Amino acid sequence: MKETINIMNKGFSGTKNMKVTKEELKNLQEQEKKKQAILHDLGLLATQSHTLSHMFAELALASETNKKAIEKKYGKISIDLNDGSFKLMKDEENK
Repeated sequence: MKETINIMNKGFSGTKNMKVTKEELKNLQEQEKKKQAILHDLGLLATQSHTLSHMFAELALASETNKKAIEKKYGKISIDLNDGSFKLMKDEENK
């Protein structure tokens, strides 16, 4: 596939096969390559973000299900995640 970059004509005319310098061409090619790499990475990042969002939603749902199971077993409690100890919440202490 032939790639072209259109730049405004600055006084060059005719049908003669005109070319930019090798250095200019190399610079343009490198810039285009970097732009394509960035676009590729942005696409990957968007896909990863989407995947992580789904993973987080699934984890949040599993966590909520787990909390409900624990609450059903122990009542409303506050759990210390460091050692597993728990305290009854205020409304459970009065029952």
